[in-house]
Amino acid sequence: MFNSSFGEHMNTKLSSSMFLVDSQNIKILSIHLFHLFFFFCINFGFQIFLLGIILLPIRALLVALIVLLAWPFAALSTACCPEKLTHPITGWRRKITQPVLKFLGHAMFFSMGFIVTVKGKVASPMEAPIFVAAPHSTFFDGIACVVAGLPSMVSRNENAQVPLIGRLLRALQPVLVSRVDPDSRKNTINEIVRRATSGGQWPQILVFPEGTCTNRSCLITFKPGAFIPGVPLQPILLRYPNPLVSIVFQLCMLTFCQPFTKVEVEFMPVQVPNEEEKSDPVLFAGRVRNLMAEALGIPVTDHTYEDCRLMISAGQLTLPMEAGLVEFTKISRKLKLDWDGIRKQLDEYAIIASSSKGGRIGIEEFAEYLKLPVSDVLRQLFALFDRNHDGSIDFREYVIGLAVLCNPANTEDIIQVAFKLFDVDEDGYITEEEFTTILQAALGVPDLDVSGLFREIAQGDSVSYEEFKSFALKHPEYAKIFTTYLDLQTCHVFSLPNEAQPAPLVASNKVSPENRDESTSDKKDD
Repeated sequence: MFNSSFGEHMNTKLSSSMFLVDSQNIKILSIHLFHLFFFFCINFGFQIFLLGIILLPIRALLVALIVLLAWPFAALSTACCPEKLTHPITGWRRKITQPVLKFLGHAMFFSMGFIVTVKGKVASPMEAPIFVAAPHSTFFDGIACVVAGLPSMVSRNENAQVPLIGRLLRALQPVLVSRVDPDSRKNTINEIVRRATSGGQWPQILVFPEGTCTNRSCLITFKPGAFIPGVPLQPILLRYPNPLVSIVFQLCMLTFCQPFTKVEVEFMPVQVPNEEEKSDPVLFAGRVRNLMAEALGIPVTDHTYEDCRLMISAGQLTLPMEAGLVEFTKISRKLKLDWDGIRKQLDEYAIIASSSKGGRIGIEEFAEYLKLPVSDVLRQLFALFDRNHDGSIDFREYVIGLAVLCNPANTEDIIQVAFKLFDVDEDGYITEEEFTTILQAALGVPDLDVSGLFREIAQGDSVSYEEFKSFALKHPEYAKIFTTYLDLQTCHVFSLPNEAQPAPLVASNKVSPENRDESTSDKKDD
């Protein structure tokens, strides 16, 4: 009745005033829209409240009961077995426990309200030793493991220590990864290769190659671990038609409160790598990802798990979360960067961008961070970072700028030459007056005040070489500024007549902004 009256009212207004909307119409429309929104919230909230009271406790009890029923069978399956298996579980224990655990797995997801639709045929261990499932968006994705017949999974070693749940995990004969072992990555890859090439002795291995949870809108870069063995594998597609399936705890509760949740698990045809893909797992991973994305009808992106970590870190630093998305893997391959270095640079970027709107660095924030005025030299340095010339620097440009433009100029030899330039009296220390004189000449700003910058470098009244070197290495963005004066001298010397040029060019510190013309004439006279 409410919807009917609302429709009649709208039809009357449209027919009487055509498309002319005055303030009265807007007011009436706003009131009706508010009523509709309020009505929806009340109905939705009442439904969640009612179903939560009934379904949530029942489902929680059923899940707990099924876990308790599964534990004795898991304990029987793993009795007298080491935590890290050296041989597969075989014989009567596996024949008895495996079907029961598989049945209880189906029962647990059914008790949670999941209605599963399975498409395609599950490949045998001889046909495909490895499953790769995507997109990975929630811990409910474990349903793929149940449908696939309880294959092994790659899991953290700490998970196997959790009471009750750890025993169930060990029954799957997982590949355990240790965070404290520096060789963990290599050992994990070796174990996957050993099991995948065992000729069916070990259970199949299920891998989520994205390495992290996403929002299912695209497929991020696949990690190569599952593709390194170079064996045939079967892709598994996961689809959730229901919108409230998420890894977030609150939405998990909402999922439990729904009458049912639909899940589609599709087993695609087995993918066999060619000779080139066997030697290049990244190529194999890319082809499989493209096939899965095409079947899902979603795009692919070159972002990786590390990009997601950077995105989260950016959010923690009160930067826009997209500031952390720099396609870490692609950049790190080209620039040979590691995660710790990128994370440190994100911290430094956040310091500069903290005062800017939108989390991007403009010339003013750049100058303020360097404690230098905006000058032609600083604009040139800023332009080296600003790769798309939009007047601002994002995190990706900042990383590339530091790695490509600053670090090659920040070598030991260059730092030594720069120190000699600042050390006017050649006593092995740089005073604030000497520091100011050379930077005034380099930047072309006679009244430049660099006392703030000097205090950041100096431990006392002067700067030693070790202090200067430490600062230059930790702040590579200064390398270009520190060497600008040397570049100016070099250009000046090579612009002189041949007979006036000195032999090898050495660091000279006789020029100051006040007597730049006089020094030039002196050199000509020499």
